[in-house]
Amino acid sequence: MLPSTQALSAFKATQKPFIASSVVEKKPFVAHSTIEVNSPRYFYTCAAGGILACGLTHYLMTPVDLVKCRMQVNKSLYNGVFDGFKKIASAEGVRGLYLGGAPTLLGYSLQGMGKYGFYEYFKSLYGGFVGEEAAAKYKTMLYLSASASAEFIADVMLCPMEALKIKMQTSTTPFATSFLGGIRKINAAEGLNGFYKGLTPLWLRQIPYTMVKFATFEKTVEAIYKHVLSKPKDQYTKTQQLGVTFAAGYFAGIFCAIVSHPADTLVSKLNNVAKAEGESTGAIAIRILKDLGFSGVWAGLTPRIFMIGTLTALQWFIYDSFKVQTGLPTTGAVAAPKKE
Repeated sequence: MLPSTQALSAFKATQKPFIASSVVEKKPFVAHSTIEVNSPRYFYTCAAGGILACGLTHYLMTPVDLVKCRMQVNKSLYNGVFDGFKKIASAEGVRGLYLGGAPTLLGYSLQGMGKYGFYEYFKSLYGGFVGEEAAAKYKTMLYLSASASAEFIADVMLCPMEALKIKMQTSTTPFATSFLGGIRKINAAEGLNGFYKGLTPLWLRQIPYTMVKFATFEKTVEAIYKHVLSKPKDQYTKTQQLGVTFAAGYFAGIFCAIVSHPADTLVSKLNNVAKAEGESTGAIAIRILKDLGFSGVWAGLTPRIFMIGTLTALQWFIYDSFKVQTGLPTTGAVAAPKKE
């Protein structure tokens, strides 16, 4: 006796599809953290992710940064990035490629803590000021204002280590034999001003850079999910979401490098030029810019695009990977609430 149509339908409905055992991730990633978004614990978590994202990536890119800084100070020194690598490694060994690595690691870890932690804080703060509807309508302005505010604070944390890094990397003779030795040398020669005389140019470099970095990233993530992919973010796997993060980060990084490069050149020069008695930082900056000319401020742009593109993509990838491990959502492209 054959089963009825109704019985077959009922049986079919209770069966789960067979999925072969595989290491390939299939399950969509949906945020499941006990950490409440926009709570103090959330901001601390984002700051911790920023430490990892910025500290590790900038240290990794130290050889590229070394060549870039030296080319900005003396553009005829190397014939390109790889020529710089070859000459430095030949003269100083592989260790020489990581000259300035210690202040880089410490300085950019501090900067990352401020950049990412305060970005999320100011985004929540300013969004609360204007209200949910206005925040959603003017998202780009929210991204720009929050990132600028965060970077203003982050650069104060970075500046002393940036000054030491540049002196170590661009001095024609070895600046110091150790990290602490370099700190003592700057302090003895210039006092506190020696660590912060590059702060204004650093703001001019980093604030536009960070505004572009965060706003372009957020808008690119949003565009990828809206126009390139076919489903909302929470219907994709963890790996797929992080792939979007990396792609959007690299795209944002290219724009960051171009926007901030003239100020980056000025910072490199400023920390390597002797200050005349009674000369202000602004006067030194004007003198340097006159000497450089238009083409001079763009020296080292190619290695910087490569460096910043890779750096920004890796930073967002590490940052979002850290958030995902805590159960928090990846950054950007929050699904709009359904209309009832």
